[in-house]
This record gives sequence, structure tokens and C-alpha cells, in this order.
Amino acid sequence: MALPNAYAQYNNSKILTASPAELTLMLYDGAIKFCNIAILAIEQKNIEKAHINIVKTEKIIDYFRQTLDMSYPVAEDFERVYSYLSQRLTEANVKKDKEILEEVNQHLHSMRDTWNEVMKQNKQ
Repeated sequence: MALPNAYAQYNNSKILTASPAELTLMLYDGAIKFCNIAILAIEQKNIEKAHINIVKTEKIIDYFRQTLDMSYPVAEDFERVYSYLSQRLTEANVKKDKEILEEVNQHLHSMRDTWNEVMKQNKQ
């Protein structure tokens, strides 16, 4: 039983010591994970599990929207993308539509991969 506790402590430490850029990457990873779980839940006809994980994905997108620094022109572009993703997630949740979630997941992967590249370039 000590192993799960050690894993939880490691994860907690990882979050507490992460830079803001690393935390953003973790949030993208979390949104992708929850979206994947929701897709699987829809395939398995588990409506409650799908709903819970779509809402988790929506909350991450909402957090990204709330924390945008609108003093940068690019923030407006991100606002439009996040707004679109929020709308699609709501639609996917109402319809329990796997294809919409797959589309959202592709956008999340693209954004996460771009963010990861920016992080790598900033380290050099």
C-alpha cells in the first residue's frame, strides 16, 4: 500500500516544483487524457463517465480562457480557439458524440505539441 502513496507524493512534488510552462503542458496532457477517457466511455455506452470527463476537459479549457493575458494580441486568437473548443465540448456532451470529441482531441494534441516545442526552443 505504500506504493500508491509514494506515487501520489511524487506527483504532488512534480506539480509543486513545475514551472508555469510545465504546468501548462500538464494541463494540456490532462485535457487530452480526460477527452480520451470520455471517448472510451461513449464507446462503452457509459454516459455518466463520459459526462464527468467531458466536464473535466471543459474545466481545463475554461481555466486556459480565464488566465489569458489579453495584453498580447495572440491571446485573442487563443480566446477564439478555446471558445470554439468549449462550444464543441458542450455539443459533444449533449449528444454524447465521439466524433466531436475526436476533433477536440486533435486540436488539444496540436496545441500541446506546439507548446512543447516552444518550451524546448526556450531552453536552448
